Amino acid sequence: MELRVIDHPLVAHKLTALRSVGTDRPAFRRLTDELVTLLAYEATREVRVEPCQVETPLTTAEGVRLADSPPLVVPILRAGLGMMDGMIRLIPTAEVGFVGMVRNDDTLEPTTYAERLPRDLTSRQCYVLDPMLATGGSLAGTVRFLHDRGADDITCICLLATREGVAKMEQLTASWGIHCTLVVAAVDQCLNESGYIVPGLGDAGDRLFGLAE
Repeated sequence: MELRVIDHPLVAHKLTALRSVGTDRPAFRRLTDELVTLLAYEATREVRVEPCQVETPLTTAEGVRLADSPPLVVPILRAGLGMMDGMIRLIPTAEVGFVGMVRNDDTLEPTTYAERLPRDLTSRQCYVLDPMLATGGSLAGTVRFLHDRGADDITCICLLATREGVAKMEQLTASWGIHCTLVVAAVDQCLNESGYIVPGLGDAGDRLFGLAE
């Protein structure tokens, strides 16, 4: 697995504002949207393109366009939905699928409770959106789910990760023989006893959409 921590002053500025307990929900949503667009710019450096020609006002120019097979953007429910607009703003031709993952309290393994994806993802590029990489189970489970359907190029975009989560992703993807790229704004210190990232930014889903009872 390739880890990319985006070292950019605008990324750091927006992440700092997201962390603040004083940032209200409308501002949190806006900052998330802006931050995802910045992360997506870095995450799509290897997006597939093909050569083309265009007519300028003066002559013909050589250029590139996105390949005919569009990327698939996959938010992990529910918090990943708050990252979707910032991603598809950058790639408006992308298709969007959805995956819901939950941890089984008995086996501690992630299981899929909902999905809306093409059955065949052979040779597709996929971009997985999940604000927080905490233990790494749900994100790794989603990567395996996509890979099992044929996706051969998977990039995960998270606002925050922990060292434990990154290590778990590296271990699981290596054991499954899956290569993926992880793009994050920062890697935080640890998880606390309640499973929250420290210093973190709280529960991203709750801060985006309100409390889920």
